Amino acid sequence: MSFCFCHYCSNYGKGIIIGVLDTGITPGHPSFDDKGIGPPPAKWKGKCEVAGCNNKLIGVRNFVNSSTGSPLDEDGHGMHTSSTAAGNFVEGANAIGNDSGTAAGMAPLAHLAMYKVCNENGCRSSDVLAGMDAAIEDGVDVLSLSIGGPSRPFYSNLLAIGALAAIQKGIFVSCSAGNSGPLNSSLSNEAPWILTVGASTIDRKVTSTVKLGNGVLVDGESLFQPKDFPETPLSLEYPGMSGDTNATFCAPRSLNNTNVKGKVVICLRGGNIGRIAKGQTVKDAGGAAMILTNSQSDGATTVADAHVLPVSHLNYKDGRTILEYFSSSLSPVASIIFRGTVIGDKSAPQVASFSSRGPSLASPGILKPDIIGPGVSILAAWPTSVDNTSTNAPFNVVSGTSMSCPHLSGIAALLKSAHPDWSPAGIKSAIMTTADLINLNNQPIQDERELPASLFAVGAGHVNPSKANDPGLIYDMQADDYIPYLCGLGYSNARVTTIVQKRVSCSNIRSIPEAQLNYPSFAITLSGNVTKSYTRRVTNVGDANSTYTVNINTAPGVSVTVSPSTLIFTAVNQKLSYQVTFIPVGSPPNQFVEGALVWNSIRHSVRSPISIKYV
Repeated sequence: MSFCFCHYCSNYGKGIIIGVLDTGITPGHPSFDDKGIGPPPAKWKGKCEVAGCNNKLIGVRNFVNSSTGSPLDEDGHGMHTSSTAAGNFVEGANAIGNDSGTAAGMAPLAHLAMYKVCNENGCRSSDVLAGMDAAIEDGVDVLSLSIGGPSRPFYSNLLAIGALAAIQKGIFVSCSAGNSGPLNSSLSNEAPWILTVGASTIDRKVTSTVKLGNGVLVDGESLFQPKDFPETPLSLEYPGMSGDTNATFCAPRSLNNTNVKGKVVICLRGGNIGRIAKGQTVKDAGGAAMILTNSQSDGATTVADAHVLPVSHLNYKDGRTILEYFSSSLSPVASIIFRGTVIGDKSAPQVASFSSRGPSLASPGILKPDIIGPGVSILAAWPTSVDNTSTNAPFNVVSGTSMSCPHLSGIAALLKSAHPDWSPAGIKSAIMTTADLINLNNQPIQDERELPASLFAVGAGHVNPSKANDPGLIYDMQADDYIPYLCGLGYSNARVTTIVQKRVSCSNIRSIPEAQLNYPSFAITLSGNVTKSYTRRVTNVGDANSTYTVNINTAPGVSVTVSPSTLIFTAVNQKLSYQVTFIPVGSPPNQFVEGALVWNSIRHSVRSPISIKYV
């Protein structure tokens, strides 16, 4: 788990209820201790279906298989996500002796309610919707769903429908963008009323270094760090040299007829074989260690896994170095040196290769994902010890947008606690317009290719909790503001009614194009020399008397004008509107170009990314 050290965290989310929909939870873990936490608010109507609930873990319910099963977590996913969002302080946390320190969720004093809607067979949409309905009735303030599926229209997406029902009650909804990156248009949870969260790296790695026979050193990762593994060189073997695809990916039983006994075995990532399962194949065949090398699409993204034998997981470039050495050496050898937890990776935050990308298919006029947050090699609670030792505080390190989503859910809880009058859209706006754009190396945030990441990878940028607490201006919306947008998508009256759960006649509503929604970002389509204009309305949540002037980071092939170019506020919560006009100039450049619109005052910078598509 990570933790935001910021000036407004003094109440640590106290009084806020975070509802997590996942694989269940196991009470009794120290992350769910209620030390320092009072009883839940009087509005709470939930219930606990297992023993062990307290003032921290105030609700546990099961919605899988018609509610006949146990709400306990047999998978680990639910424990991990819920403790990332709201785990209490746990001193001496570690996973197999690594990443040691005090663990805490984003909102460590918030209340937590678990709704089990998934099991080892996945998550049924009907169970997810039932869990969401229950959470809304129970009185949660924030919903966290590390759940996703393929893109589909909102009227046939039960999660999107359930999320809008939550928004109608003032409940913030945070969801994973999905793990189908780096493919374009691979997003889950695209609805504009949902905060769609992509995954980034952190500056902490559990390092295992490969030393080749020619003296070259390359750093990889592994959570399993054996103390007794000799650093003496061992023979290096690459079963994929045979041309056998199964052996290339170290599929189960693929190495049984290969001489890998006592050797360091090179396995390529992919082939629909899990990373840890590849190591089990090597171990079963008598291999001493594994070098796991990324495919080109994985790029620079490596993760620390609880492997079953000595491993170094290498990025694509370093993997090529290993393979080139193997093919050019008469007797290739390698050793693995385990260096433990290393902090200070300046490339962080970097977009993870698996983090799903835009543009949105369901609504191309809304820029998605909205934000990225920590989702690679995240330490959080686990139901059982990962190395089969007895401990009452097991933790594991896991990666995915499932891990980044609860970071944002917890941050939303902090913001809701600090600003109880802010709407879900206001909280989302504060998170988006204050996001970071640079990494620890003071360079633009990169993707897995080590190139500047596109808006379809980072959204508005990387979350900055402290800045989000004081955004200056917010782009606010109420639930009914989505109705003209839905009519503008061309949905029938019946389909809009299905989504908003009340009768709608689009002929009686002035529908709007997607880009006219009062969103904190822009996704515009331009064609020929047609000029397009859109309005936005901002609410002053900063100093009563404040003046903002606009700054445009222009995109190639378009002229952007804003009127008025200065906004003068004289009161808190005062609303002012402005119009943005996009004018094509010259010949159209590449299909997609990027820019930004920034409102600057003496104290604040309120940034909206702009994506422009030329057709």
